[in-house]
Formats: sequence, C-alpha cells, structure tokens
Amino acid sequence: MRTAVIFTDLDGTLLDHETYSFEQALPALELIRELDMPLVVCSSKTRKEIEWYRKKLGNSHPFVSENGGGIFVPDGYFATLERFERIAETAGDGHVMIRLGAPYRELRRAVGELGKEGFAIKGFGDMTTEEVSAITGLIGEQAAMARERDFDEPFLFSGDENSTGLLHEAIRRKGLSFTQGKFFHILGNSDKGKAVGILTELYRRKFGEITTIALGDSLNDLPMLERVDHPFLVKKPDGRHDPRIDIPRLLKAEGIGPAGWNLAITGLLEGWRKDC
Repeated sequence: MRTAVIFTDLDGTLLDHETYSFEQALPALELIRELDMPLVVCSSKTRKEIEWYRKKLGNSHPFVSENGGGIFVPDGYFATLERFERIAETAGDGHVMIRLGAPYRELRRAVGELGKEGFAIKGFGDMTTEEVSAITGLIGEQAAMARERDFDEPFLFSGDENSTGLLHEAIRRKGLSFTQGKFFHILGNSDKGKAVGILTELYRRKFGEITTIALGDSLNDLPMLERVDHPFLVKKPDGRHDPRIDIPRLLKAEGIGPAGWNLAITGLLEGWRKDC
C-alpha cells in the first residue's frame, strides 16, 4: 500500500461539535494504526489542548497548533530540519517547534486597537475561564488550556456581513490575517496550508514519494485542504457542507464531524487495500 500522511482538523471534524468526542471515528483510527500511517493533528486549538487529545489518541506524530502558528516535531522524528532551522527552536517536553505565527502579544494589542476603533470584538484574552467555558462547552481545565495561546486569538464579533467585511479590512491594514472556524480568529502571516506544506516536504525526505490526505469542516481548513492530494470536507452539525469551500478534487464526506471523518478514511484506505 502507498505511503500516506493524514492531516486532520479537530473541532467539528475528528471531534464531535458538542461533546468533543472522537468515538464515531474509532474504526478509521484503528485502521490508520494498523497501516502505520502518520496522523498529524492540524488545529486551531492550543498546544496544551492538542497534547491532551494526542494522549487520548495514542498519537506520537508531529502536530500543528493555532491555525498553523506552530509546528511541533518530536525530537529525532525527522533526520534533519534542513531549510527550517532559522525558524526552529527547542520547545521542551521532547519537541522542536517551527514557529510560523505572530507573537500573541501583537494579536492582543491589535484586538484592543480594533475595540477602540469601534468594532464590537471580544477575544479569549478578554474573557475569564468561565466565560470561555460557556461559549465553547469546554469544561474546567480544557477551557483554561484554550486560553493559553501563542499565535492566534479567537474572538466574538457582533456585526452584520458588511461590518464583518470592514473588520477584515481593518485587520489586514494592521498586517495581520483573519480566518473563521467555530469562532473568528486573528493571526499573523500563518495558516494551516503553510504548515502542511512544510511537513509534507519533511515527510517526503523521510519516506520518499507520499500521498497526502486532509480532513476539515470550516473556512480555516481551506489552506490545508488546498495543499493535499485528497482533500475531504465533512458536514457541519446542520447536515450541510461549508459552501465557502469549493476547490478542485474536493471530496465531500457523507457524514457530520467524526462520522463523516470515519466514512472518508475507511472508504479511501479500504479501497487502496483492495487495489494492492
């Protein structure tokens, strides 16, 4: 069977939108383990949140935090990080981090400026852990981990479509970027696609020719989906695919969140197995 690397979003994709469970994806996860394929988490979640889920998944592969802000690679996983040493640093806990995102303090300063400019914007950094818990459904320690950010600030915004466009332009004028998943996000010159591109190059050095797969559900996943051979879009909780995502080769999974994730992966990998 061909060597494949799988990149996946978490919220609303591998994880259920409300319960944050991956139980519906267990058959596909077992198949990935059986075939010994790298599963790379690529999420808007923080490093601590992703590490918590990686332990539950038994995952020891690289991962990408905060919409492409940081790539975390286990020590010795790749023989070399050649070409990326300039942006790589020791991250502790047995990882090297390739930094792509803007410093969090810059994002917080921008959120403050936007508020003074009249935009009704409230970032995670403006909220208590209890407030983050109320809007996310995360409980206790998980809500606290969601506030410990390095490269990306999720925020709430009260405004119509026109106001959202004006906000987007104001963020761009500050030299920053804007994306949207479950929440709005302000970030630097980083995205999931740039991170996936770097990891794809590193995996090709490790394995030779590879096939890349990615699964997502929201607009912030678009750069990641554009960079792979097999992009999958799972359904939102309302049973529809995000209409803003329309790219060549896009495969629309017939299932919501982890149920769609499971169908997409088992269908693709079992098909490959039959062809071998």
